[in-house]
Amino acid sequence: MPVEQVTVPKAGESITEATLNRWFAPDGAFVQADQPLFEMGTDKASQEVVAPVAGVVKHLVKEGETVAIGATVAQINTDANAPAAAPATAQTRGADAPRSPKQEGIPSPAAARVLAEAGVSAADVTGTGPGGRILKEDAVLASSEASGGRKPPVETPPANGAPPKQQPTQQGANAPRSPSQRTTREPMSKIRKTIASRLLESQNTTATLTTFNEADMTAIQELRAKYNVSFEKKHGTKIGFMSVFVKAAIEALKAFPLVNAKIDGADIIHQHFYDIGVAVSTEKGLMVPVIRNVDQMGFADIEKAIAAVAKKARDNKITVNDLEGGTFTITNGGVFGSMLSTPILNPPQCAILGMHTVQKRAVVVNDQIVIRPMMYLALSYDHRLIDGREAVQFLVRIKECVENPERILFEI
Repeated sequence: MPVEQVTVPKAGESITEATLNRWFAPDGAFVQADQPLFEMGTDKASQEVVAPVAGVVKHLVKEGETVAIGATVAQINTDANAPAAAPATAQTRGADAPRSPKQEGIPSPAAARVLAEAGVSAADVTGTGPGGRILKEDAVLASSEASGGRKPPVETPPANGAPPKQQPTQQGANAPRSPSQRTTREPMSKIRKTIASRLLESQNTTATLTTFNEADMTAIQELRAKYNVSFEKKHGTKIGFMSVFVKAAIEALKAFPLVNAKIDGADIIHQHFYDIGVAVSTEKGLMVPVIRNVDQMGFADIEKAIAAVAKKARDNKITVNDLEGGTFTITNGGVFGSMLSTPILNPPQCAILGMHTVQKRAVVVNDQIVIRPMMYLALSYDHRLIDGREAVQFLVRIKECVENPERILFEI
């Protein structure tokens, strides 16, 4: 019986083991070649591993187990034939809304988590993604229909004409729970453990200090309003705040190169390149993919690069190489409504810039009180390497570039 061994792929030079987070294909299921088979997680990223060949899969490792890189986690019997397709059945989502014929689909990692938590089988869900893949929204809808979407049974009145007995219908946060349901426990994922460890390490091994300023976003907003349509027509992407701040950071790093350096033991490593980390929030936690050689890129290239790595992070396609080697990081808590924060350093980097939400405030311009769109900026830095004066001047330089975008365009 020809059997294909499925092993844990390499995930970077420093990675020696990984955790099998979850199986996408059940034990004994028939899988197609290149179909997502399982999700592996390391201390830096998670990624899907696809089936190398078609056949019936046999699990050799359970979910949650940690295995060495190169270890065999499954076998695929390539002699097995695909099962005959089941006849499609029509379903409806509401009284009048028809649902497409039911198909077997492969859930995305996010959808698989939703289905597992709700106890819903992927075979009972119609995927609306490419090739019938089950997306997260498909899983959420199916889970809702399997729980809250059910109507309570209607009781027939007793023979004596008395009103029917009312059934308790409490649901949600106010529903009574047994003691065993008041809390649940789950193990931390490898990525969450690593995030926790590194945040604690950052706090314990650096002399972190944060300085603040604010930027008037009027010029950027006017620039976007004037050129966004023509910019998108030419480049296929809009002008975002992030690309402006990345370019502003490059100008500030060139003016204050020590902010782009790092500490290695008793030495200072001066880095003469600009690889900027852009913090991305995912379902598994914060990731910081790195955009390489940003000083050689234009606004459109930066916007496209940020969108590409952000999509990889959220789709669990990020690689170790995408996360390594940054010299400076930018994080934007403003997308979640954050007014002000103190970002935590991402060692061995010595500084991180925090952007925040834009709010209209009364400010004084030329001795007049005016309403302007303002953003608070925060720069956290390692005081072992960077003095307060440099940190303040660095942040002022970013403020000047943001408020006067022509400085970035003409590098003045």
